[in-house]
Amino acid sequence: MDRRRVVITGLGAVTSIGLNAEDFWRSCLEGRSGVQTISAFDPEGFASRIAGEVRDFDPTDFVDPKEARRMDRCTQMGIAASDMAIKDASLDMSKVDGDRVGCVIGSGTGGISTFEKQHQVLLGRGPSRVSPFFVPMMIIDMVPGMISMRHGLKGPNFAVVSACASAAHAMGTSFRIIQGGDADVVITGGAEAAVTPMTVAGFSSMKALSTRNDDPPAASRPFDAERDGFVIGEGAGMLVFEELGHARKRDARILAEVAGYGATADAYHMTAPAPGGEGGARSMEAALADSGIVPADVSYINAHGTSTPHNDKLETAAIKAVFGDAASGVAVSSTKSMIGHLLGATGAVELIACVLSIRDGRIHPTINLTNPDPECDLDYVTEGARDMEVHIALSNSFGFGGHNATLVVKRYGE
Repeated sequence: MDRRRVVITGLGAVTSIGLNAEDFWRSCLEGRSGVQTISAFDPEGFASRIAGEVRDFDPTDFVDPKEARRMDRCTQMGIAASDMAIKDASLDMSKVDGDRVGCVIGSGTGGISTFEKQHQVLLGRGPSRVSPFFVPMMIIDMVPGMISMRHGLKGPNFAVVSACASAAHAMGTSFRIIQGGDADVVITGGAEAAVTPMTVAGFSSMKALSTRNDDPPAASRPFDAERDGFVIGEGAGMLVFEELGHARKRDARILAEVAGYGATADAYHMTAPAPGGEGGARSMEAALADSGIVPADVSYINAHGTSTPHNDKLETAAIKAVFGDAASGVAVSSTKSMIGHLLGATGAVELIACVLSIRDGRIHPTINLTNPDPECDLDYVTEGARDMEVHIALSNSFGFGGHNATLVVKRYGE
C-alpha cells in the first residue's frame, strides 16, 4: 500500500528574534542575535546570566486577559504560534472535519515557571494558597489540550517529551499519524518557556551553559573553538502538517513536503552523546532511508549545533559518517547561534527555517563562528545568508537521555 503523502501548509513562530515566522526568518537571514542579559528574573549570582528571551510578547494579542492568567507562558506562546500557523495555512475549521484534525506538541519542561512560582507560594503561604489552576497550568499536555479546545481539534491529541528532541519527535509522530490514516491534518511543533531561576541554575550547575555574560550576542557560537556551552532560549514553533489530497482539495498553498523521519537512542549516557555521534548518525540514516533519498541529494542540514564542546564535534563526525565524501558539499548551519537553545521547542523552529530555506532559496548563516574548531570542518555558512537552491533539507534534534530525531523535508513536486 502506498503511504499517504504529507505536506506543510502553515507556519507560526514566537522567538527572541521575531514574533512571527516571517520576522523570525528575516532576522535569521540578517544573522541577528536574540541573546541578551536575562530580564525575567534577577540573574545576579548565576554563573550564566544570558538567554534568548522573547521580549515584547503579549499573550492578550491572542487570548482574553483572564484566560491568559490561567495559562503558563509555555502555553501562551504555543497558542500564539498555533493560531498563526492555522491562519497562515488558511485552514478554516468550519469547513473541515474536526474529528480528522489532531494536535501533537513537544516540550521539555512545560509549565516550569508555574511550578516554581507555586512552590514558593506553598513554602511561604501554605498549601491552601496554592492556585487551583496549578496542575493544569503546569502539565505539558495542556499545550495541545488548550489548542484543541480553542480550534475544535478532535483528532489525536497529546504531548511528547524527549528533552531537546521533543518537538522533532512530535512532528515525526504527526507525520506517521497522517501517513497511517488516523488524521488528515495535525497542528504540530513545540513550545518552551524555561528561562526560570531553577532551570538556569540547574543547567549552570551542570556546566552546560555559556558564561560569556559580558558579550551576550556572541555567546552562542556553534562549531567555534571558543564555544563554552549553550545559551538557553524560549519560544514556540508550530506547523500545519496535512495529507496531500486534503491540501489539494481545499487548494492550499504547499510550502514543502515531509519526506522522512528517523528516531534512535544512544543507550549510552544521561547527557553526553555516544562516541562518534553514532546515535545521531543512525537517526540521519533512518530518516534518509525512510524518505528514499541518498545523502548526495541533500542540499542543507539544519544542525542541532548547540555550541557545547561535545555535541558540535560529535554531530560533525556523525554527518561525515553518513554523508561520506558528500559531507563537504552540503551546507550546514545552526539556528541556535542566533536564538539559543529552545530545548523541547527547538526542533520546530529549526524545521521552519528548513521550510523557508526551500521556499526562498536562501540559507541562514551560523553566526559567531570566527575561530573554527579543527574537529568541526564542514561548510557551516559563515559568510552571511547564502543564496542557494534548496531542494532537500534535513533537520537534527538530539536530547538528554540519548534521544535522537531527524526530519527530512523537500520541495513539493520534486
